Amino acid sequence: MTRTNKALQLCVLASGLVAGQASQAYDLPVVNLGLTTFLDGGLPAGPGWYIQQYFQDYRADHLKDQRGDDLPLPRQDLHYQVAVTQLSYLSDLRLGNASLGLNAVLPVVTRMDLDDGLNNAALKAQDGVGDLLVGPFIQFDPIMGPDGPRFVHRIELQVNLPTGKYDEDQAINPGANAWSFNPYWAATYWFTPKWSASLRAHYLYNGKNEDPNYSYGGADDLQAGQAVHANFATEYAVTPQLRLGINGYWLNQFTDTRIDGHEVSGRRERVWAIGPGAMYSFSQEDHLVVNAYVEQDVENRPEGSRVQVRYVHHF
Repeated sequence: MTRTNKALQLCVLASGLVAGQASQAYDLPVVNLGLTTFLDGGLPAGPGWYIQQYFQDYRADHLKDQRGDDLPLPRQDLHYQVAVTQLSYLSDLRLGNASLGLNAVLPVVTRMDLDDGLNNAALKAQDGVGDLLVGPFIQFDPIMGPDGPRFVHRIELQVNLPTGKYDEDQAINPGANAWSFNPYWAATYWFTPKWSASLRAHYLYNGKNEDPNYSYGGADDLQAGQAVHANFATEYAVTPQLRLGINGYWLNQFTDTRIDGHEVSGRRERVWAIGPGAMYSFSQEDHLVVNAYVEQDVENRPEGSRVQVRYVHHF
């Protein structure tokens, strides 16, 4: 086989496996993997406006197939940076023992570097503004114990809107070009006043992309499969201001992607990750959170590590 033909074969094979919306998945859209961690079940300062600013750096040098093996590419280097702005409002409107609120989240991929070893003949990518996420939520009042809160939780009906940058000639885009429904339940439990654990569990249902990118071979539409994913964390208050702990995330796609209405096997995505985290509270209104993750047991996704910084401010 000539070098040119071999490179062409690699391009065809890789583009058939690596077809993506967003910088971290092949078929699934971008979802919350590790963005939220400590004390996730409640907002820290009661009703009012909140702004949260996230900065994330992700690096991967493995692009995995359905068996967890590397794709047959000369290089598999992916490095991107994303800034995410979240605006939240917790109102005084009451529904029984809960308050009503609204979240809006906008990611922006500020840097996208991808090297497939073929001068990006197999994989093309772009940065830019991602899809807008909006969701009404119900924040339940905390259940109190003798020494402070024992349990608090929230339900949000989050919808991802296809407003982000998308180009069918790019394999990796900031926008998914399809809506998705991504509701979640978030909860925090205090074992002691200083030690707590949090969980956020999502369900993901995806609409159709009516303009799939080039790697789907001219298909008329693509519908990514359904998935569940979760963030988990536990932390200990070393001082009244500083908390240290462990955080992680998990994702499992449990139905097949549909291309032109037909289920296609071998494309389901899986990943889990774990790492250290820290949270420093300057006051009840201002908090800084730093998290790191190393991904494990990946299928049909990049496998790498991420570092994230988040700042929370209550007006």
